[in-house]
Amino acid sequence: MHACDVLVVGAGAAGLMCAATAGRRGRRVRVIEHANRVGKKILMSGGGRCNFTNLDTTPANFLSANPHFCKSALARYTPADFVALVDRHGIAWHEKERGQLFCNDSSKPIVAMLVDECRTAGVQIDTACTIERIDHGGDGFRLTTTLGTLAAPSLVIASGGLSIPSMGASGFGHAVARQFGHAVLPTRAGLVPLTLSGRHQQEFADLSGIALPVSARCNGMQFDADMLVTHRGLSGPAILQISSYWQPGDDLRLDLLPGRDAPAFLAAGRAAHPLAELRNVLADALPRRLAQRLCETRFASRPMRQYTSKELQEIADGLQSFAIVASGSEGYRTAEVTLGGVDTNALSSSTMASKLVPGLHFIGEVVDVTGHLGGYNFQWAWASGHAAGLTA
Repeated sequence: MHACDVLVVGAGAAGLMCAATAGRRGRRVRVIEHANRVGKKILMSGGGRCNFTNLDTTPANFLSANPHFCKSALARYTPADFVALVDRHGIAWHEKERGQLFCNDSSKPIVAMLVDECRTAGVQIDTACTIERIDHGGDGFRLTTTLGTLAAPSLVIASGGLSIPSMGASGFGHAVARQFGHAVLPTRAGLVPLTLSGRHQQEFADLSGIALPVSARCNGMQFDADMLVTHRGLSGPAILQISSYWQPGDDLRLDLLPGRDAPAFLAAGRAAHPLAELRNVLADALPRRLAQRLCETRFASRPMRQYTSKELQEIADGLQSFAIVASGSEGYRTAEVTLGGVDTNALSSSTMASKLVPGLHFIGEVVDVTGHLGGYNFQWAWASGHAAGLTA
């Protein structure tokens, strides 16, 4: 039997941060990962450049049944703390937009930095290790694995959620939570493209590749960003963001002319170009193919002088409250995150420790805390991992 002080299950962002933090406290830490390499999701994130944090992180950027839960960990380990770590390792980065920080060249230095932090702290990392059973007794936890029996008084579950199963995602962490009496809130795909079906899909399918800025609204939330038309539906940052707040049957609206006074725009078009057709006026503000399609399916196109002010107002309303009837999402296959997870009511917000089982912790995506698009989920991984690492 191999004994240590802290066993961390999962060598992703949260797990590696937790291990390094605990190791620096003098804890004997061992990380076990079922995949054949560490940090797989880090490597593919941000188009391979890793959007590793967001300078504007606040609790309002996270979804949870308990919106206050994330506050303590986020306050104790901030974006500035992680940037300082990145700078100490000489990793070049840049701010893309809205506080989003990316590596200049590749995600690989972030993984290398975390592994180096673990190595410096004396952490042992084992990959390609499958856990067959977890037992708990008076002396802590005993794990039966393909590497033998591992034991420790503290066990940290950092195994992630269900998103992107092709990279090894599974419900392992949720199963462990249930084993030890924790409730797991219903899960679903978040930050995911939406799919259309029937006539709604036919309306847009051959416009695949068109992108434009929109304002997406659903259930009281609004996101202003780009939208991308795909063969199967809609994607792009605005759609990914709103997808976390949308479920089938919910009312989803798009403003196709964000930041514009649509009635004034159409009135000006009528005054300046009375003989121009509506589709050509709309093409001044929208991609031409999209303007053409809207005039084929939603607004009959005719010369601008033929529209009354009331009709132009109706067209403006249609453009700025454009109804989208999505049939579903692309699911966990392409989702960036998993909504729901381990119920935070039975976890300490300051240490991520279980209130039910001494020595048990849950961190990162496995917990019912999910960030918006733009580096927030990484910041939750760093913050929750650090919180557990300080006490495990």
